[in-house]
Amino acid sequence: MANFASHYDVIIVGAGAAGVAAAHALAPAPLNTLVLEARNRPGGRALTYSDPLGSIDMGAGWLHSADRNPLVAVAQKQGLTIDRSPPPWQKPMPASLYPVSEQRESWAAMEAYFARVSEAAKAPIDRPAADCLEPDHRWNAMINTVSSFVNGVELEGLSVKDFDAYHDTEVNWRLPSGYGAFFADLASALPILYDCPVTAIDHSGAVMRVETARGTLTTQSVIVTLPTNLLAREVIRFTPALPDHLSAAAHLPLGYANKLFLALKGAEEFDPDTRLIGSRDRSATAGYHLRPFGRAMIEVYFGGALARDIEGEGEAGMADFAQAELVALLGSGMKARLRLIKASRWASDPSALGAYSHAKIGYWQQRQILAAPVAERLFFAGEACSAHDFSTVHGAWQTGRLSARQAARLCQVELEPQD
Repeated sequence: MANFASHYDVIIVGAGAAGVAAAHALAPAPLNTLVLEARNRPGGRALTYSDPLGSIDMGAGWLHSADRNPLVAVAQKQGLTIDRSPPPWQKPMPASLYPVSEQRESWAAMEAYFARVSEAAKAPIDRPAADCLEPDHRWNAMINTVSSFVNGVELEGLSVKDFDAYHDTEVNWRLPSGYGAFFADLASALPILYDCPVTAIDHSGAVMRVETARGTLTTQSVIVTLPTNLLAREVIRFTPALPDHLSAAAHLPLGYANKLFLALKGAEEFDPDTRLIGSRDRSATAGYHLRPFGRAMIEVYFGGALARDIEGEGEAGMADFAQAELVALLGSGMKARLRLIKASRWASDPSALGAYSHAKIGYWQQRQILAAPVAERLFFAGEACSAHDFSTVHGAWQTGRLSARQAARLCQVELEPQD
C-alpha cells in the first residue's frame, strides 16, 4: 500500500453513496481517513455510461423526494443542471395505445390498493402485500408490475409494514449529466484506495484490524457500507462475530432491477419522456421510457422476477425481450429502428449481487438492527440501514453522514452541522 499509512482514525469500507457521504463529511475534519473500495471506481450502484446520444445511468437515476433530498443542494453546489420536469410514470401514457378511461381506472385501482396496504400495516402482525389485492381484480397484474419496479420484488415477497414505512414526497428530479458521474466527481478528491476488497475486520482489541487483499491496516473506527447481500454472504469475516447484524442483512435482501438502453431511429415521432408498459395483463413485463431528456433512445426497466430471469440471458436476451414487446405495441417497423446500447446486470455484479433492499415478511424492524453501532466504534451505513428512505441514494447518503458524525465523535471531533 505505497503512499498510504498503516493506521487511520476512520476506515470506510465501500465507496458507494454511503461511503462517499461518510468520507465527504469527514474531509474537513482533522482526522486521518481512508476509503477501501473493491471496485476500480466509486459510486456503487450509481454508474453513468457515456454514449454519443447522451449520458445514461445504469443504476440510480432519480433524486427521489427531491423537495427534501439533501443531494439536491450538493448537486447545486457543484453547479449541476437539475431537470425538474415530472417523471414519466406521473404522466399519462399515449391514449392511442392505452384508452384514457382504462388509465384512470388503473390509477384508481392502485390508489385503493395502496390505501389497503397502509391500513394492513397498522395491524400488529406483518403480512405479504399480495394479501391486499382484491381477488381476480383486473388490475392486479399491473399493480404487481409496479411493485417489481419500485421494490425489486413482487407483492408476495413484500412486507406491508416495510413498504408503508417508506416516505416518499413524490417529487422526483434528474441529473442530465448522470447520477453516477455526480458521485464520481464527489469522490475525486477523497482518499479512496480502489481494487482493495476488505476480507476481515477484527474489533476485539483496543485498536481494530482491517484485513484487505493488499495488506492489513489498523484503525480507531470502521464504517461498513457494503450491500446486504454481500454482508449476508459473509464476504467480510468479523471477529468477534456479529450474528445479529448478519441475520438482519439476510432478512433485508436486495431485489432485482435492471435497465436496458436502446437507440431509437426516428425518435421525433414520440414526445419526450413518453411512457409505455409492455403488458397490462401480466406482471412479467417491462416499462419503457421513450426519449429521456429528449434523446433518441429508450430506457427499458425490468423489475422483480423478470429482471432476475432475463439477466441470465445477457444483454442480447434483454434486448430481444424488449424488442418483442415494443413491436407488439408499436408495430413490426420498430424492429429495424432499435439498436442495443448497454444494459445493467446488478445481480451478476460481484460487488452488488442485486439492486436495492426490501424486508422479508415479518422482518421490517431489522433495519434498525443492521444500523446499530457495535461498541460505538464499528458502524453500518447504506440504504438498507435507513428507516424511511431505504432503496434510495439519499437514504444511503444520510446514513453515511450519520455514521461519519458518530465515528468523529469517537475521536473527540465534532463535525459541522450537516444536511
